[in-house]
Amino acid sequence: MIDVLLVEDKESLRNALAQTLRAHDLSVEACADTYEAKRALARTSFGVVLTDLKLPAGTGFDVLAAALKSGPETDVIVMTAFGSIEDAVRAIREGASDFLTKPVDTDHLLILVDRALDRRRLKRRAFLLEEELQERMSLPRLVGTSDGLKEALLQVQRVAPSDTTVLILGESGTGKELLARSVHQLSPRAKGPFVAINCAAIPEALLENELFGHEKGAFTGANARKLGRVEMAQGGTLFLDEIGELPLSLQPKILRLVQEKQFDRVGGTETRQVDLRLVTATNRDLRAMVADRDFREDLYFRLSVIEISIPPLRARRDDILPLAESFLERFSRDAGRRRPLTLSPSSVKALLDHAWPGNVRELQNGIERAVILCAGDVVEPEHLRIDAQAAHRPSIGDVIDLQGSISEVRERAADAAEAEMVARALAAADGSVEGAADALGLSANALRKRIRRRSPDDESAV
Repeated sequence: MIDVLLVEDKESLRNALAQTLRAHDLSVEACADTYEAKRALARTSFGVVLTDLKLPAGTGFDVLAAALKSGPETDVIVMTAFGSIEDAVRAIREGASDFLTKPVDTDHLLILVDRALDRRRLKRRAFLLEEELQERMSLPRLVGTSDGLKEALLQVQRVAPSDTTVLILGESGTGKELLARSVHQLSPRAKGPFVAINCAAIPEALLENELFGHEKGAFTGANARKLGRVEMAQGGTLFLDEIGELPLSLQPKILRLVQEKQFDRVGGTETRQVDLRLVTATNRDLRAMVADRDFREDLYFRLSVIEISIPPLRARRDDILPLAESFLERFSRDAGRRRPLTLSPSSVKALLDHAWPGNVRELQNGIERAVILCAGDVVEPEHLRIDAQAAHRPSIGDVIDLQGSISEVRERAADAAEAEMVARALAAADGSVEGAADALGLSANALRKRIRRRSPDDESAV
């Protein structure tokens, strides 16, 4: 985004105003007529438009209309001779934010431009804060001292100062978005916006429009130009959650965004530039998706320059109680309690025994529910309402290593299942290979070969 579009036909005044604005650390694009101004507005986003009302190839009112169509958050300041105040009043009625009379007072000009840019920043910030507030209460905090979490946070600290892409890996509910926000907050872009979008939450037909925006008339109902999340992230960080759900049709456009920082609005003819950092996250195995041709290999390599993994809660058991106590303090405060609730010994045991398939999000929801249900000061297991069976039910990840491609995991799972079946058959047959082979539907020689293959160094293997 460029700070100011200056439209003035008199070269001497145009140069003087541009020099004043640039000396105030503002980026400026200067145009001499309405035609050039319209082309600039179609090509680039501007924080504020400063235009004379009397111009060649049209008028300042044409520039005003084009600027308002380019985006409702764009402020327009008009300049006019002292004797044409009625024109300035008309411009205000048609959507201009302010006006200046000629000769221009540069101090007044800078005040108006700064005010307009502040209004634009506040409008965008208000939009993003509204989304953050909607999500804030449902997001877990990154609390814990486990080695896995420490390693993830250490990687965040190392990579944040750079501008490289980051791919965050982890199961649903582990706090991937919070890690992405940490990358943003520790980066030089921290003063810029953090714009998040969940690729799995938006229908494929609407996702491109949500990402890149659209031009007026791009489709039925597109009555005005709309900025997409990509443009809203100008100067900051764009976080694409669940990137594994990104349709193949959109993957080349994201690749172009990563490589060239360029994109096109839906229905647009002008290629647009944007300055942002891209952080993505997924709970899927992108390498396996690449092997299955469900995800572009070139895009995967561009996104995964740095990979950060968040371990599931079942692998961070030392973090369960600190997280639970943190949530107890927070939800007790939100509920207006004078002091945080405490956990009974049986509740502590229930929390530590639970498998937590829903990870930190499940823990957060359970504690929030307990604060609502608990009438006293101590949380009991019945307030937590943890599934007793789930508490002792191991996750498949506890039994089989889930790292690598789907074919590799499938092979490990088959091997583990086969080993368990052979062991059970031998136990049921009192160690008789013939009896176990008969139960498994194999010949005795075939079973002996399987046993030797699994225990090649064990001389006692049959």
